[in-house]
Amino acid sequence: MTTSFATAKNGARLLLASALAGSLALGLLAGPARAEDKLLAKVNGEEIHQSDVALAEEELGPSLAQMDQATKDENVLSFLIDMKIVSKAAEDKKIQDTDDFKKKIAFARNRLLMDSLLASEGKAATTDQAMKKVYDDASKQIAGEEEVHARHILVPTEEEAKKVKAELDKGADFAELAKKESKDPGASDGGDLGFFTKDQMVPEFSKVAFALKPGQISDPVKTQFGWHIIKVEEKRTRKPPSFDQVKGQIETYVQRKAQADYVAKLRAGAKIERMDQAANTPAAPNAAKPDAAKPDAAKPVDASKK
Repeated sequence: MTTSFATAKNGARLLLASALAGSLALGLLAGPARAEDKLLAKVNGEEIHQSDVALAEEELGPSLAQMDQATKDENVLSFLIDMKIVSKAAEDKKIQDTDDFKKKIAFARNRLLMDSLLASEGKAATTDQAMKKVYDDASKQIAGEEEVHARHILVPTEEEAKKVKAELDKGADFAELAKKESKDPGASDGGDLGFFTKDQMVPEFSKVAFALKPGQISDPVKTQFGWHIIKVEEKRTRKPPSFDQVKGQIETYVQRKAQADYVAKLRAGAKIERMDQAANTPAAPNAAKPDAAKPDAAKPVDASKK
């Protein structure tokens, strides 16, 4: 029992070591211990505090997700003890003096400086006023837009579509026929497409769907996917979700947009020389701009949609 337990502990510590391999963030971020910071261990006179364990847990992230808190604390502390011992051995071998190590230190330092500053900029930008403005602007685009709730039956050929339409004209149940005949992945739901706006479907489909009245069934409609028979269940005017429903998404958008704008501003004032490109080839604009900062990302999600 003792041997297997020790093996399990060693295995956990090796997993932690693997998760942090190549990361220099722990050493760079570690600062002087606060007076109230509990001392947990000493390794050859060097102290390990509660804040060191907390920092390591933050850095390790998902690799600790399956552990209870007591197991996390024990494994992380054991890992930090090992790290102190091994890092001292590395110093004795002068690894810190190698060019490769110095480059990694420089990269990690720059990355941490960048992350810290951008986090600060994002936090400062996330005011109630800024989030409300994003919400109001997006709501104006949504409010009053028409939506249709429809079902469809999709088949490969016009001949098959005409046969389906003939059965429907004789009184067949649309949802049941969709389950039986439709080749669309949503056939099991009776061809139900939920509510959608015009721009969410291909033009040929939307043109017919929005022209139908609730309860009406279309003639065969050809699109790039095949032949459709469409039934409109309901129409409504789209309403935006409440602010609270989309507050988290808006907060993320505001933060990322502020960060992207800040990077773009700094980039515009920087002297950038690209040696990998011809002199007359401009660098890609806004290269550091994240996808999440695109305007569409600010649109609140309609909670009524499937």
